[in-house]
Amino acid sequence: MGHGHGPGPGSGAEPLCVHCGQPPFGPRRPKRSRAKLWIGAAVITALLAGGGGYAYWGTDWFDGNGEDVTFAKPKAPGKDAGGGSAAPTGPDPDISLPTGPAAQFKQSSKLDDGTRISKTRLKGAKSGFEGDVWVWTPKEYDDPKYANSAFPVMIALPGGNGYPDNYWATMPNIGLQKAIAEFSAKGTSLPFILVMPLLNPDNKYYYDGSDIPGQPKMGTWIAEDVPDLAKANFRTYKSRDGWAIMGNSSGAFVGLKQVMQHPEKFRGVIANGGETAPDSPLWKNNKAEMDANDPAKLAQKLIQSKGPEVYVNFQYGTKEGGRDRLEKFQRENGKGPIKIDLYEIQGGDHNGWDYVRGMREQGLAALSKVMKGPKPSGG
Repeated sequence: MGHGHGPGPGSGAEPLCVHCGQPPFGPRRPKRSRAKLWIGAAVITALLAGGGGYAYWGTDWFDGNGEDVTFAKPKAPGKDAGGGSAAPTGPDPDISLPTGPAAQFKQSSKLDDGTRISKTRLKGAKSGFEGDVWVWTPKEYDDPKYANSAFPVMIALPGGNGYPDNYWATMPNIGLQKAIAEFSAKGTSLPFILVMPLLNPDNKYYYDGSDIPGQPKMGTWIAEDVPDLAKANFRTYKSRDGWAIMGNSSGAFVGLKQVMQHPEKFRGVIANGGETAPDSPLWKNNKAEMDANDPAKLAQKLIQSKGPEVYVNFQYGTKEGGRDRLEKFQRENGKGPIKIDLYEIQGGDHNGWDYVRGMREQGLAALSKVMKGPKPSGG
């Protein structure tokens, strides 16, 4: 059973992304006969024209696209006259400097605050899968005050097929980067580095962010190769306290599953409008392997082993439903080392804009409270 992006141009369905030419969110995961996502053309038009204040975050989208982007360490306070670097006071042993080799990044979008979304092609050393990954660093990352600090990483996963693009990167007007920038300036969110990979290897199937026998190893891609790319190029934390996942719909399932499966790697997840059980048709007769990628079964193992503690932030819109499923997961698994919040987005539907609204209202602050953030020099 294949799952495409939805009706194409001229069908009266979803409008296309201004960057990639694909419907921006794609259908929901098809199991349980959930309806496809419809986004009105008027909404897209209003956003691109500046409705709701979003134009602030996209007027320079194409300025400098294709240029090389480097993430060299900024000059820290305490540089001596000869250009040498004074040793930081009380360095945090949890800080991991870029391990290399440096990837070749090209700018794909420039945002109004001067930050940029950049893209690279990653050949996964552990999964063997090759695909695009986009990154965004907050302004604080280049601030000399933070030159000796690491930054937390949020792996942002899209809904739909998440192929051939990741809409968190190709549609910055959804507002994720802006929300992180604004709320970190207010001190209610950490200034996350965003790493935005492809979710699936094609637009035919959902791979459940798992290593399904005989298929591309998308579980290893998300859990190993994508974090390794971040560690190679950015100042990150060695501990799981600096690592989280956020996803919508199909990406929400993958984020939930990865955190339950790898609590030693990830501290928490924001799961927006997602399923809680694997349902890819590619599992076929591989029930044992499917069970090994079932968040509920993984959660029970985590509870029995008494940790480590993880944080789950479920979000859903009142117009999309799904509360019963999420409440069931919370009731059965929200105990011991698994802490679960369930946040209801009033008037929210199954789309990225409403999920960003939920993250503004509660999700970013809640996740930030359980994670480790950067420290300025001398701070």
